Amino acid sequence: MAQAPVTLGLDVGTSGLKAVAMTADGHIAFETTQPYPMHTPQPGWTEQDPRDWWHAAVAACQDATAALGQDAITGIGLSGQMHGLVPVAASGEPTAHAILWNDQRTGPQAAALAAAVPEAEWIRRTGNPPITGFQLTKWAWLRDHAPDAYHAATTLLFPKDWIGFKLTGARYAEPTDGSGSNVLDIHTGDWAYDLIERSELRSDVFPALVPSTAVVGEVTPEAAAASGLPAGIPVIAGAGDNAAAAHALGLRSGGPGGSLSLGTSGVLLAPAASAEPDPQGRVHLFAMATGGFAYLGVTQSAAGSLAWAETALAGSGSTGERVDRAFARPIGAGGAVFTPYLAGERSPYLDDSLRGSFHGLSLATTPDDLLRAVLEGVAFSLRDVASIMPDGGPDRLWLTGGGSRSDAWAQWMADVLNVTLERPERTPGPAHGAAALAWETQGIHMPAPQACRQWAPNPAAKADID
Repeated sequence: MAQAPVTLGLDVGTSGLKAVAMTADGHIAFETTQPYPMHTPQPGWTEQDPRDWWHAAVAACQDATAALGQDAITGIGLSGQMHGLVPVAASGEPTAHAILWNDQRTGPQAAALAAAVPEAEWIRRTGNPPITGFQLTKWAWLRDHAPDAYHAATTLLFPKDWIGFKLTGARYAEPTDGSGSNVLDIHTGDWAYDLIERSELRSDVFPALVPSTAVVGEVTPEAAAASGLPAGIPVIAGAGDNAAAAHALGLRSGGPGGSLSLGTSGVLLAPAASAEPDPQGRVHLFAMATGGFAYLGVTQSAAGSLAWAETALAGSGSTGERVDRAFARPIGAGGAVFTPYLAGERSPYLDDSLRGSFHGLSLATTPDDLLRAVLEGVAFSLRDVASIMPDGGPDRLWLTGGGSRSDAWAQWMADVLNVTLERPERTPGPAHGAAALAWETQGIHMPAPQACRQWAPNPAAKADID
């Protein structure tokens, strides 16, 4: 039987590139993940070689065409880790390693940008204040510390757009990733060139902006020879990972509901009714893939805190068993309290110098109490995020990410956030959203997933939680 037509979603993640082939009815015909290394040349620095991303994309495309046949793929959509800086020379080669979203070296540059332009103006114009994670602070760091790489760059790309460039030869950006640059003007939809120039940075390197659903080009003969893809397949701009995942969940600007991802970081996303940023910039305002905006609040260490605690406490049993034992302890963890600021904190503090801690310990504190304190601390950190969103955030959220596999943690999240959580019957991620966007350019819209499990707030827990 001939393979049904598919679109291919490619997601440039932090630990690897994921490829998903999706049919027009949402069936996953093929998926693979190709890993690559992350480099930490100094504490707080995180880098990757964009050429490693391309090698992973080539391997994934070769595997997809071998499994499905060359004629099955009708379009390619892209997604990837946001905020990264990929400086590209006229030759098409990177002038330096990509500086990633979780890199923390740019604190002085963020402060200098806030001094060059009042923070209130950054927020009013771009929806966000300058912070270490965003692309513009990395561009300023390159100017200050790697001038040869700075001056040799002719274009700045985001991680997924580097793959688009390698596939098509086109240099571009789109609004969802552009939101993480710190210079996408939320009122005009273009780069805020005056803010760049007032920051004494080159503005000529910012590429043309296109819609997330735009066809940016076709697979070139050179890319086809490397990847096994047929030349001429259309490539769609796609969206940053959070926007692509939201699209796969059926979330749209101004629509109901939102999402909570319990991955390494915790991300609370709520579609916005209008482009109204938080006046203090405590929660991000980012573009969505099909127009409009969403509020995005980030706890830097969510499931990351759980992974750290499992290693630090060195207990016995599987992760699920240990979490269940922790939740068998009374609410309040015997007085132990944990702040999950292991990698600084984004929302609502925007302070990369914050650090995690335990307090309230006693001789009666057990390892299970400590693990429960970690799980509670992450939930209350996300409640801090929800509290600064309009109306306290949505009252119904899709629950995704590795942490969503724990029923006990999911119920605790529902209780602390006072929301109904729904786990989808499949867990669509950024690659699924990228494939769905590629279908969208062909006039086919993917249905939102159905819920396979639901957790409503438990009224009996409210008094203990509050």
